[in-house]
Amino acid sequence: MRKSSAVATTVVGAGLIVAGLVYFNWNKAVPVVAMGINYVRYLSAPAGTLRTETATPAPPPQPTPAPQVAAASGATSDQTPGATAGDWPSYNKTLTSNRFSPLRQINKQNVGRLAVQCTYDTGQYTGFNSGLLEVNGALIAVTEYDIFSLDPTNCHLNWRTHEDYTPASPQGVNRGAAYMDGRLFRGTQDGRVLAYDFKTGKRLWATTIADPRKGESVPAAPIAWQGRVFVGNAGGDVKGVKGRMYALDARTGSIVWEFYLVPKQPADIVRGPEAASPLDGSTWNNAPGSPITGGATWTSYTLDPATGLLYVPGGNPAPDFATGPRAGANLYSGSVVVLDAKTGAYRRHFKIVPVDWHDWDVSSAPAILHTAGGTTLLSVAPKDGHLYGINLKDGDLLYRKPVTRVENADQTFSSDKAVHFCPGSVGGAEWNGPAFDPENNLVMVGEVDWCTTVTLQSSKQIADVAEGTPWSGEATINPYHTWGKQDPFGDWAGWLYASDADTGAWKWRVKTNYPIQSGVTPTGGGLVFFGDMGGNFYAVDADNGRKLWGRKIDGAVGGGVITYEAGGAQKVAVATGLTEILWPTEITTAKVSVLGLEGGHQ
Repeated sequence: MRKSSAVATTVVGAGLIVAGLVYFNWNKAVPVVAMGINYVRYLSAPAGTLRTETATPAPPPQPTPAPQVAAASGATSDQTPGATAGDWPSYNKTLTSNRFSPLRQINKQNVGRLAVQCTYDTGQYTGFNSGLLEVNGALIAVTEYDIFSLDPTNCHLNWRTHEDYTPASPQGVNRGAAYMDGRLFRGTQDGRVLAYDFKTGKRLWATTIADPRKGESVPAAPIAWQGRVFVGNAGGDVKGVKGRMYALDARTGSIVWEFYLVPKQPADIVRGPEAASPLDGSTWNNAPGSPITGGATWTSYTLDPATGLLYVPGGNPAPDFATGPRAGANLYSGSVVVLDAKTGAYRRHFKIVPVDWHDWDVSSAPAILHTAGGTTLLSVAPKDGHLYGINLKDGDLLYRKPVTRVENADQTFSSDKAVHFCPGSVGGAEWNGPAFDPENNLVMVGEVDWCTTVTLQSSKQIADVAEGTPWSGEATINPYHTWGKQDPFGDWAGWLYASDADTGAWKWRVKTNYPIQSGVTPTGGGLVFFGDMGGNFYAVDADNGRKLWGRKIDGAVGGGVITYEAGGAQKVAVATGLTEILWPTEITTAKVSVLGLEGGHQ
């Protein structure tokens, strides 16, 4: 960054801090300041770049220890009732989270004619990383406060419903809705789950599953199956908050079951029938006065209709960077927890991040897939920068492969020195996980290449943090550095890895000069669609990663990238304009853009 830009950033930031503190409060001042700083940063932001590499023959993989597990699963067709193959009816298209679309009208030969055909502007500056749905002739998206329905051919608004509430945190995020039987379901930043009529947007019911006064919220995209809605609470980085998973009756909103993802204690609230769990506090060994904290969920989930098993990705333990107050395995944080979807009863778990002191959540929904080699595989991409392949028949870990820069990952943190590590606390795979292209047996995942520096507070400072406030263990008074100090703006990148589903060996990879956090969508047309945090949108060849099309379409692409059929033509829809305090992105309003082929599909 040029010196003049740095000075301008400092001046703007200082002025906005004062204005924010005078007119608002600290929670509101922080995002206002972030927007001002990012506005200056993006005055000279570089254009998007993309570089593709193909693999050379690799040596045989080295054996890796198996994760902790407890019995088998399979996958089958999981098409949402009433939806067609040309729809996108769930966060990851299928309940098994494969993200593959068989549509092939847009293909390698004609993708050069791809163009934005319409855009819907929400008019809001917000952390727009909503997954998108397209089902029964409507395109659905969610912002922090609104849910809306668009005509999927021309972006005309069908309806938009606004909710007023006080959020639990200044992060204005919501990751999308679920659809089932003429209803839509979403979570809110004040701890509720809401249901709406699909055709009119009229709210049908509201159920509270979290307490915003404690820092709890519900930003995750629910999934829905057989009359039930599945979603959990977020906030596991706030002292005293415990992750929980819920099933709600889709018709009434009543809680069918509740499952604590970390040990429940006598004083903890019971909101619904408790599901069977073997978990107790023995795996945490918390220091006196340090409440069990963490294991929350904040993205989406996976369900196998063939077995009725629900796969829940569990967040980090807290304090994020200090293990002293929580010696032990910290179950079930950093794990994929498998529950009986009907009863909520525990069935097994996979401990992915054995001891977490980097804020490496198992954040995104895992994918259940059938490989060309005949394996039913659980594909997992957490924030630790690796791709995991687990054989669901016997629970064996088949591979663990790096898919972004990994440096200094084993260095312990202390209060005596700063430790720089990669991927950072906002690195690796965030809220969008693996996609599977069955036509070439490739697992594809977008990654953040951005590192963090952490210095621990003293043990006393960590212990003295008040319940209901962020509990990272980072020694700072700067709110931007609560989750560690990220590398300077621009010292980042993104990766799209395409790896053999059976071996984990990468076949090709793409490096971008902005992080990749969007959904990744492979298609029957031999294409892979994705976007980056610089607002660039790309189509690459699914066989070799070669760029076939790309252009900047708006602000940060951090949400849904889907494809569907409407009006007899294949379309691609993209959520753009993520503006949020943890990410230095271009300041622009949240939008949904629909792309198609110029001149028709011939």
